[in-house]
Amino acid sequence: MIKLRYFEPADFKQLIEWVDTPELMLQWAGPGFVFPLTEFQLEEYLKDANDKDSSAHIYSVIDRETDRLIGHISLARIDRNNRSARIGRVMIGDPDAKGKGICSQMMRQILEIAFEEHKLHRVTLGVFDFNKPAIACYEGAGFLKEGLMRDHQKFGDEYWSLWEMAILEDEWREKAE
Repeated sequence: MIKLRYFEPADFKQLIEWVDTPELMLQWAGPGFVFPLTEFQLEEYLKDANDKDSSAHIYSVIDRETDRLIGHISLARIDRNNRSARIGRVMIGDPDAKGKGICSQMMRQILEIAFEEHKLHRVTLGVFDFNKPAIACYEGAGFLKEGLMRDHQKFGDEYWSLWEMAILEDEWREKAE
């Protein structure tokens, strides 16, 4: 089992260690950060986050049994007028935590925050089309593919396509029951 708690400066070092290649940086953060990840970039990332009225809530994923930091996730672009937000920067960084259903637990908890605490109607995310385990996790949580953004991001000599996915409040409630 896991718990989400707000991301804090004490977590920076571990996240920087996990994001250890330009490829992983792009998969984790899109073009929002520049490799290598630095404490300064993370300070800026946190600057206006995690207050009651913030448009971003950034979390560390903690293993309840060991109290170890094992991952990261954010709920950002919170739009209270349209009751929508975007999940991003999803990572299970601890290699020992992979393949144990942690992603499903992360999705359950972040969606509960989105729909219960923030009273949202729609939550979206983007995932590169080659990330099959993540796509399976998101579909298992109730997300539907809404469209493929072909050749959305250039990495080296390649172009990566991105699935846009979303879940609506009533779909989540049905899934949660």
